[in-house]
Amino acid sequence: MASEESLRQALADKLSAVEAQGNNVRALKASKASKSDIDAAIQALNALKLEKTTLEKDLQATVTGSGGDGSVSREEFRQLVSNTLERRLFYIPSFKIYRGVAGLYDYGPPGCAVKSNVLSFWRQHFVLEENMLEVDCPCVTPEVVLKASGHVDKFTDLMVKDEKTGTCYRADHLLKDFCSEKLQKDLSITAKEAAELKHILAVLDELSAEELGAKLKEYGITAPDTKNPLSDPYPFNLMFQTSIGPSGLSSGFMRPETAQGIFVNFKDLYYYNGNKLPFAAAQIGQAFRNEISPRQGLLRVREFTLAEIEHFVDPEDKSHPNFSEVAKLEFLMFPREEQMSGQSAKKLCLGDAVAGGIVNNETLGYFIGRVYLFLTRLGINEDRLRFRQHLANEMAHYACDCWDAEIECSYGWIECVGIADRSAFDLRAHSEKSGVPLVAAEKFSEPREVEELIITPVKKELGLVFKGQQKNVVEALEAMKEEEALEMKANLETKGEMEFYVCTLEKNVSIKKSMVAISKQKKKVHQRVFTPSVIEPSFGIGRIIYCLYEHSFYTRPSKAGDDQLNVFRFPPLVAPIKCTVFPLVQNEKYEKVAKDISKSLTVAGISHKIDITGTSIGKRYARTDELGVPFAVTVDSTTSVTIRERDSKDQIRVNVEDAASVVKDVSEGLRTWTEVWASFPHHSSASADD
Repeated sequence: MASEESLRQALADKLSAVEAQGNNVRALKASKASKSDIDAAIQALNALKLEKTTLEKDLQATVTGSGGDGSVSREEFRQLVSNTLERRLFYIPSFKIYRGVAGLYDYGPPGCAVKSNVLSFWRQHFVLEENMLEVDCPCVTPEVVLKASGHVDKFTDLMVKDEKTGTCYRADHLLKDFCSEKLQKDLSITAKEAAELKHILAVLDELSAEELGAKLKEYGITAPDTKNPLSDPYPFNLMFQTSIGPSGLSSGFMRPETAQGIFVNFKDLYYYNGNKLPFAAAQIGQAFRNEISPRQGLLRVREFTLAEIEHFVDPEDKSHPNFSEVAKLEFLMFPREEQMSGQSAKKLCLGDAVAGGIVNNETLGYFIGRVYLFLTRLGINEDRLRFRQHLANEMAHYACDCWDAEIECSYGWIECVGIADRSAFDLRAHSEKSGVPLVAAEKFSEPREVEELIITPVKKELGLVFKGQQKNVVEALEAMKEEEALEMKANLETKGEMEFYVCTLEKNVSIKKSMVAISKQKKKVHQRVFTPSVIEPSFGIGRIIYCLYEHSFYTRPSKAGDDQLNVFRFPPLVAPIKCTVFPLVQNEKYEKVAKDISKSLTVAGISHKIDITGTSIGKRYARTDELGVPFAVTVDSTTSVTIRERDSKDQIRVNVEDAASVVKDVSEGLRTWTEVWASFPHHSSASADD
């Protein structure tokens, strides 16, 4: 199918042609042309209108995600998946009997099992294989901690209010909805107008309150429910505030992320690791964000599970000893240059991306590769997974490089994992606020002679001039970086005084030569003390699971062909139940065999479900396929049973005593179904065919 841009251009040209031909028909009628000429012109007009209708259908299919061949649209597919998930109790709205609360969901039995399996694999893939240190910190966090991290002042979204009802909306969501709806439903907009709307969607996160407010007014966007005018956007802090203890004097927040618990424990973790770098700490836990207008199901909620890693490394050496293990991986990457020039993501070799400077360093690249392997092994479609680099204006001023693992689903491209080189910002911030140095040391085998910058404020001279502000000036002078200090030294020696900005006073002050001594001294040192940098992969577990649901879901016709059956193609790794056990018919001997196999599966640690109801075997298969159960054991004799694979519906026959071990092998990845299929007799039965 042609691209959206070319279709919009073709439709615009066709609309012009229809209009021109319509004018031609009217002109012929006005000039009382011959009937044959008028009929020929009308026939040409109708042909153009038919071509226009075809282009409109093609464009509609492109922008809504429908294939134009009878396949369902993104919205229809999403509704089908969501209905299945809720009906089979993967998740349900919390407090449902009280009409629920927006942004809060409960995981039902199969949802809990999928989540547990995802987290278990996360621990295996990262914590165990990378020898990480796992911690578990409280959800309630004192205000001082989040003040130091910047969350108290800056963890905000821009909000607007309905000026008459007071209903609150997230400002960027309103603009996003307007642009998306315009792109999907207004087929008359030109390719240029469509490009402008897409540009707004691309830079939405970077718009200031003033820019966002201006766009809302430019497009005449009002309150969705009432069409009332909206207030100007203003910041709203997303943290849930609470008090610690009965007095109410100690303020705290429910943590918006798990990372801060790791940072404040760095000193003890560094000691536990033998005072050696690099090392990584990991944490899985709940986080809380008081979303202004939560929506998109599991993708934007007020309480969610995060799995975060903080990998501490020497800022002067960000190489990784295992980088070669992932260097040859090729997958979709979306560097900032391609984004800025309007290109699409393209497949790149990870080793080349690091060598070419697209990815800042080996350790960051290593974790990008490990995240790719984690997601694809879970069952995420590699063709719908990309790693997008943050634009320069997206990154915090202290960050070296940031990439998001984005997964495509019916909502578009969704950020599910953030992988960031945060430099030394977090440890420095907590060091300054707490007064406890969060540093590491590199011990030298032999003492080294180094040149050290010495800044000595003359407090007596400073006190005479600045009086009560003396402390602010002293601290600012002592905090100067080497380049700034040497520049001051040169200016003072040539001019005798200079202007110096003191950030805590928010003004320039005049510093004279007599107020500060700046020099460089040589001395021998036995170690280098430094603040480590941190590479942080942060996983939104709920988002990953939802995308996995969509990527795993498909339908297939029933045996009779009169119905569509729902199937989740979960890999055995994450399937909520690995196996079901059915007696083919209600028979006491078969039921005893089924119960014996069930006991063997329990001993082997394989989650399973036994069903001894009299329902037809086809219906039982369909029920378990809809839960994503990969294997089914059917007892149709007392000596041997069949094992059915969900997606192919192929069956093998094995001895009763071998059934549990075969299921265990294929469930745990010790053998593939292809290998098992080649090792055992095949079974075919029309009565068991669903």
